[in-house]
Parts: sequence; C-alpha cells; structure tokens
Amino acid sequence: MAKLPITIACGDYDRVRAIRDGRVPVEGCEVTFLALEPEELFFRAFRHGEFDVTEMSAGSYISAVAREDAAYVAIPVFPSRMFRHSSIYIRTDRGIASPKDLKGKLVGTPEYQLTAILWARGILDDEYGIKPQDLKWRTGGLHEAGRIEKTVTRLPPGIDIAPIDADETLDRLLEAGRIDAVIAPRPPRCFERKAPHVGRLFADSRGAERDYYKKTGMFPIMHMLGIKRELAEAHPWLANSLYNAFLEAKEMAFAKMRLYAALPVALPWFVDELDATVELMGRDFWSYGVEPNRKTLAAMARYAFEHGPAVREVSVDELFVKSTLERFKI
Repeated sequence: MAKLPITIACGDYDRVRAIRDGRVPVEGCEVTFLALEPEELFFRAFRHGEFDVTEMSAGSYISAVAREDAAYVAIPVFPSRMFRHSSIYIRTDRGIASPKDLKGKLVGTPEYQLTAILWARGILDDEYGIKPQDLKWRTGGLHEAGRIEKTVTRLPPGIDIAPIDADETLDRLLEAGRIDAVIAPRPPRCFERKAPHVGRLFADSRGAERDYYKKTGMFPIMHMLGIKRELAEAHPWLANSLYNAFLEAKEMAFAKMRLYAALPVALPWFVDELDATVELMGRDFWSYGVEPNRKTLAAMARYAFEHGPAVREVSVDELFVKSTLERFKI
C-alpha cells in the first residue's frame, strides 16, 4: 500500500531532528519536513492552513477550539516549553521594583493572544494578584513595524488595549521610554544591547522560575502539534503514528544529551545544568502526553477564558485526538 504523503512544519529542535533527517520514520507516511521559525509557521498555518501537520501556538489553538472553528486537531506533543518570568522587560527608571508596580503601566506585547503572553498574564494574576485589567496593553511588532493579531480576539470587560502606530516597534518605544514594559517571547534588542534603563522585571529570573516550578509543578507549554482535522478524520491511525514518532525522536535527543564523554552541545557546564534540572523536575522533565501535563493544560485553558481571548473555558480532553488521550502498556 502506498504511503500517505504529509508535510510536517516545525522548528528545528533537537527533540524533533530525528524526524526531520529521517532517522525516525512516521509509520505509514512519506514525510516532507519544513523547518520554520514560529512567527512564519503560525502565520502560514493559522491564516492559510498550508501544512498537513504543524507546530502551533497553544494559546491560539485553545481559542480556536473554544470558537469551534479549529482547522487543526492536536496530539499531546509539546515541541516548545518555556518559563516566562524572564520574558517581562521593564524600564528601570519607572519605579518598577516588583510585579505590583506594573499596575497602571503601559505594557507592550506583539499580540495579546500569544501563548507566552497568556502565561505571563496567568503568572502575574495567580502569583502576584495583577489582573490584565490593571495594565494598559499596547500591541505591535517587536522589531518590525506593522504586526497584527493573527486570530480574532475576544477580551473580557475592562481591558485597555490599542495598537501602536503602524510605523513603530515595541523595541524602539521601550528604549525611548514611551512605554513602561514589554512582554514578548523574544528579548527586545535594546535589552540585548544593554541600553540604559532597560532590564527584566525579575532580575534573577532563573531563581523566580525555579521557585515557581517548586510551588506549582508546572513547566509552561508554548506549542502543540496539530493535524489538519479532515486528515485526522480520514486516517484514524495517523495521530498515533505521529505521536509514536515524536516520542521516539524526543527519547533519542535525550539519550544523546546523556553521552557525557563528549559534550552534545557547546555549553561548558551543560552536564551540571542537566543534572540540576533532573534533580528539580525529574528525568522526564519535557513530558508529552495528557496526564503528566493535565494541570498545566487546565491552567492554560482557564487563563485563555478568564483573560481572553477564548470565548469559553475548554476542557483538556477536547483539545486532543481522542485516541491519544491514553497510551497502551505491556
């Protein structure tokens, strides 16, 4: 029987590289793998549905499921995860010494519905009592002018939000002091250049993120893997073929990380970092599957509804292909 030709669009991560280079096949499929950066990938997937299988913004997907117009259906593979205390950048000359000092401030973000921003809002609310209504939101491109929201946004009452001028960027506004803070997945260039009066809200962001994990047990999920809905329905076996392949590719990457005779990445204290991570979070710190991540996924669904843009609070199970909600055991 001929194999099913599929395109997979995903970042070039160590945990998926074995699928990209063909070491791990997707059973029953002939794969064309496209390695793209998240901004291009999400735009092409959510605006035009270009890919059969795609890495996708978890926040955008949750909102689409809530609207019941999701073109893709997810499997519990999470190519991107990241703590987000380190993603909040501030003007250090505005008296912002702690999260509570953000109240009433102008806060720039590329798009309100981004998953990184969803998590930052959730952390500020749950951990510090700062509601989205306490901030004045300004949206636009971080480094390129003219960026717009990819998907329709529903906001709860009391949200002060407006786009920046079409020829401006958040990076320039932050450096010039025309906004007070930026929350973004990528660091502003002015922060990387060590521009005057630009810093992080959490100066010891690593310490804050470790403390957050100790308290909550949550390692924020940024992206999920989605299959075009009509493709998943036409080929019921496809979801688990993909799930199995991505699990195998992740395990291969993690096994390589533990080959200590020669460092697998160009970081001199990589072994110490890996050991410290395992001590805090366990060996499967980058877990796939619904059950190990149910608390984290439920928090995301709650944030998406309470803070916008989701029109309702979705359940965790309705996010995923039903056959991937549980795994067989031998």
